[in-house]
Amino acid sequence: MLKQSATVIATYSRRMRLRLANGEEVNARIKGKRIKAVCADTVSAEPIENESDWLITEIGERRNELTRPNMRGQIEVLAANVDSLLVVAAVSPLPDWYIVDRYLCAAELMGVNAIVVFNKIDLLEGHDIEIPELQEYRDIGLLVLECSAETGRGLDEVRVALSGQCAVVVGQSGVGKSSLINELVTDSQQRTAEISSKTGEGRHTTVNSVMIQLQGGGSVIDSPGVRDYSPALLETSDAALGFREIAAAAQSCRFSNCLHMREPGCAVKEAVDQDLISYRRYESYKRVVNLTEKLAEKRY
Repeated sequence: MLKQSATVIATYSRRMRLRLANGEEVNARIKGKRIKAVCADTVSAEPIENESDWLITEIGERRNELTRPNMRGQIEVLAANVDSLLVVAAVSPLPDWYIVDRYLCAAELMGVNAIVVFNKIDLLEGHDIEIPELQEYRDIGLLVLECSAETGRGLDEVRVALSGQCAVVVGQSGVGKSSLINELVTDSQQRTAEISSKTGEGRHTTVNSVMIQLQGGGSVIDSPGVRDYSPALLETSDAALGFREIAAAAQSCRFSNCLHMREPGCAVKEAVDQDLISYRRYESYKRVVNLTEKLAEKRY
């Protein structure tokens, strides 16, 4: 049987949906238990004799991985080979900015574009409310977009940012990720987007990870909503690399292995004291360090 290269466009536990090189879509399953494919993976697959399913036999080399640790501290891959991480927060439910920071940390470590999208701004109409955290992100050079999937306001800017990109959409449960995606996808993909989600504010709305084509070219991966998230870091020192302003200030620390916690001559702590680095972002960094240390204890 002739093997073909294909892209994983949907995952259903041990079953997958693939897009072949000629554009045809087929269902597939995985050979053995060691292969763990995720959305946007490039795989080798072959048709199974006398069946409609295909068999995934190998996963290609990945450019990057979005990861998280599982309950045992082991690394779980959520998506691969992406160009952008679209981190969605919203007016409601109240944002957990520490979760947003941890996704942004993951994007920095992956070497991909990070875009913060603040959804449901229609709920703020008539209220003079500033969101200081959004300004913090703008101050460190991140792209921050405000929109409403309900009214369509700001969606054109989101479309431009995602054009030609393979982006994974992440965020807390209930922030409207699936509603946002439904407004961005092509008509032919609308049904796919609707099938991938179920109604339920504040609950895990996305059933499976699905890659969906966008109107302006490119694609998005609809990932499950979370109550918490942390990137899977191999070393505690990696945490600073995920906070760009901390990584920049760290170049002036007295010690090259400074963790920016209690060490003398720490340029990061000095920058925080001088309000050059957001105190909240610094606290967020320290939480990532502590989480990484606790997960390392589980592994060993």
